[in-house]
Amino acid sequence: MFMAMLSLQCNPVFKRHYEHLKAVGKLPKVALIAGMRKLIVILNTMLKNEERWNEKSA
Repeated sequence: MFMAMLSLQCNPVFKRHYEHLKAVGKLPKVALIAGMRKLIVILNTMLKNEERWNEKSA
């Protein structure tokens, strides 16, 4: 998951979340871990609802 988040920072949804957390004073590694959790939550919801990735709903 850590390596996936490093490459997903090109994704605007995760990059926005990461930059926001850093702006409020979180350490970069903490912001990255929070992004990993966000990714897991989104993927679990997608599996539960049998949906494909939709950037607008993420």
